[in-house]
Amino acid sequence: MRYTKLGRTGLDVSALVLGCMSFGDPQRGNHAWTLDEEASRPLIRQALDAGITFFDTANVYSAGSSEEIVGRALKEHGRRDELVIATKVHGRMHDGPNGAGLSRKAILSAIDASLTRLGTDYVDLYQIHRWDPHTPIEETLEALHDVVRAGKARYLGASSMWAWQFSKAQHTARAHGWTPFVSMQDHYNLLNREEEREMFPVCADEGVGVIPWSPLARGLLTREWGTRTSRSETDEFGKTLYGDDDRAVVDAVGQVAEARGVPRAQVALAWVMRNPVVTGPIIGATRPGHLEDAVAALDLVLDDAEVARLKGGYLPHAPAGF
Repeated sequence: MRYTKLGRTGLDVSALVLGCMSFGDPQRGNHAWTLDEEASRPLIRQALDAGITFFDTANVYSAGSSEEIVGRALKEHGRRDELVIATKVHGRMHDGPNGAGLSRKAILSAIDASLTRLGTDYVDLYQIHRWDPHTPIEETLEALHDVVRAGKARYLGASSMWAWQFSKAQHTARAHGWTPFVSMQDHYNLLNREEEREMFPVCADEGVGVIPWSPLARGLLTREWGTRTSRSETDEFGKTLYGDDDRAVVDAVGQVAEARGVPRAQVALAWVMRNPVVTGPIIGATRPGHLEDAVAALDLVLDDAEVARLKGGYLPHAPAGF
């Protein structure tokens, strides 16, 4: 495993982040394809054995059961001081007022609930899952700063928003002496490169670490075009992200992978990791081979001709995922 710093912080993180949306009670929430605790634990253990120390979940994943499963597994198999545990706040956790969003009330309630489910006194990275247009950013940032001051989070991160919103948040935090964001978790892969236009330059200038979600485009980059899976059939959000215009890129990944004699996933991940602003991609895993491919991708170096081939069929997209 390779380790690096998260942006300009002194925090050491593994160059792969294990995304934990795949782990959760299938009967809770709206992800029927998730793995229950018995099926999840061997994969979490495999990730630890491979040297992965960075684990990303969210309070809304399978209605909190992802945090519960991940917390129990890491407590049993990991060493807390070596682990970087990240979770998120924003999505709806209960019906009625204040059950979602980034108000002070919602944040202070959500962090305590997440810590209880994770079975830890603090998270290393506490992230806003999306921008909340209904709450003043000053209220959100001050509440997050208080979470850090209380010792319940070590660092703050953000996810999927417009670059102007992220810049506004960073400027506002610094103007008030509040804790700024040190990471950006955004939608980036060979099928959606729109973050290269504005968000990535902002992150590079700010020294913010980038941890892209869906680096394999919901699995589309790992298989031939048109192949269906149980997740692709039921993932309504994923269906909004990609379209028929993406086939040329998917085919190019297959061509490069075949020429190299490696799985498509390794090619797609190696392409994401070659971007210098990327700290590490967030990988999902439901089978041991998914983790094996991700680790192998760390050593795969694409040449200029391969990169040109992979990028050649790309068409501009409307930003998607937020």
